[in-house]
Amino acid sequence: MKNLKEYVTVKRAAAVLGVSIMTLHRWDSNGKMKAKRHPLNGYRLYDEQKIKHLLKKIR
Repeated sequence: MKNLKEYVTVKRAAAVLGVSIMTLHRWDSNGKMKAKRHPLNGYRLYDEQKIKHLLKKIR
């Protein structure tokens, strides 16, 4: 896993993309946008660069 500072929480990723947290959970389950898991607590984390790239594609 890259440096944890390069990842954002599911809440932040959803806010940036303008979708709900549940939508990101579904995308993760379906393989559309896979999340990494925090090594200590297991929370979903999204690569900030991938979020920005997706945002450019949908705008």
